[in-house]
Amino acid sequence: MPARIWALVIKEFLALLRDKKSRFVLIGPPLIQLLVFGYAATFDLSHIPYAVYNQDTGFASRELLGDFQGSPAFQQVATIENEGQIAPLIDNEKALLVLQIGPHFTRDLLLHRPAPVQVIINGRNSNTATLALNYVNTVLLSFDTHWAADHHWGRPPAQLVVRSWFNPNLLSRWFIVPGIVALLMLVVTLLVTGLSVAREREQGTFDQLLVTPMGPVEILVGKALPGFIIGGMEGLLIALVAVFWFQVPFVGSILALLVGMALFLLAAVGIGLMISSLAVTQQQGLLGVFLFLVPAIILSGFATPIANMPELVQDLTYINPMRYFLVVVRGVFLEGDNMPMLWSQYWPLALIAIFSMSAAAWLFRHRMQ
Repeated sequence: MPARIWALVIKEFLALLRDKKSRFVLIGPPLIQLLVFGYAATFDLSHIPYAVYNQDTGFASRELLGDFQGSPAFQQVATIENEGQIAPLIDNEKALLVLQIGPHFTRDLLLHRPAPVQVIINGRNSNTATLALNYVNTVLLSFDTHWAADHHWGRPPAQLVVRSWFNPNLLSRWFIVPGIVALLMLVVTLLVTGLSVAREREQGTFDQLLVTPMGPVEILVGKALPGFIIGGMEGLLIALVAVFWFQVPFVGSILALLVGMALFLLAAVGIGLMISSLAVTQQQGLLGVFLFLVPAIILSGFATPIANMPELVQDLTYINPMRYFLVVVRGVFLEGDNMPMLWSQYWPLALIAIFSMSAAAWLFRHRMQ
């Protein structure tokens, strides 16, 4: 039996690799997506366009504005002379935010009075607006601290000391790139397995498989192994690129990552074979793959926290294998997790893998009849 399965595996690899387009699909797009996501998909902001409406002529306002001008996160695009100029800048998106400083800003600070600064911000993109406001608060907090020290206010009544664990510099790339390992592994594995049986039907070679000495289980295993091997190689390659090219730290257990990869691949292979067993043509298989892929990515916590989703949607994420593997890969990369620490993610992945492979086997036998 192993010899027959291995012969089918070799046939699958030859069918995939002999075609130039198939080779490109397996190698080119994942690398391009890795580079695009790694460099373009970021939550960090730089050169935030802002305008200044300064009604104060004192040195305190000039010092505060100097802090903004010296920050690499901000770029001043306009100086406003009256309130009527504020709305056009925000409406036309020439400036993301406007800093408005009142006429008594310096006097109030010298008299130890509250000196408010108004920030008018474009809230169309709530995520960008929130990040920009955090950057503004950082600059204002730094100004307050230095002003209190320079003008003998003593220590501020309350000091905020922040220490970020696992990502000290709060680089969004460290969060996104490990997730790309899971994302591209799922894409490649589903494409390889989701089109395998459909390709046989479309090319008219499926009946030839049925008259061979191989049984349904052997055919299913032979169809599953290429996707498992290619997906694993793809995942290892992307993990190496993440560490050595994007400089994402890897502080956990390699064995823990490999176990998570194996369980995740089994689940993905089972889902891909389910889709392929139901599809009659490769076009149907491709549509089925993307029909599963898009919700799986959205409901995985790849970009948005699962805790922020409605409760009903959160319940749906429990049947998504990518949800668990994202915890594994990010925990291994950034948090130093090992196998015992990830057991709570392993057993759901194993259950999904068992169910998907069993369902794929049942569908495969049913479609053979």
